[in-house]
Amino acid sequence: MSLNLLTQEEIKNKTDIISVTEQVLDVEGIECDSKIAKLSEEKINKILSEVRKRRQRRSVQNENAEEEEEEEEKGQESPLPTT
Repeated sequence: MSLNLLTQEEIKNKTDIISVTEQVLDVEGIECDSKIAKLSEEKINKILSEVRKRRQRRSVQNENAEEEEEEEEKGQESPLPTT
């Protein structure tokens, strides 16, 4: 059964989706094997929702880290001496 639950962006980044999904399944205590095919659509949607939350959180953390690095670089730049 194909539920077509993933967005186009998620399909393009399927390795990341798989990695985060495995993390969520571990937390849920679900083995990532043929048992997942037996899950209800409701449970699959719940798992996918958690995957999306985790990816969003990680994305925000990465953006914040990049901003902090840029700020540090600006602070470390030495001004040119004026003559």
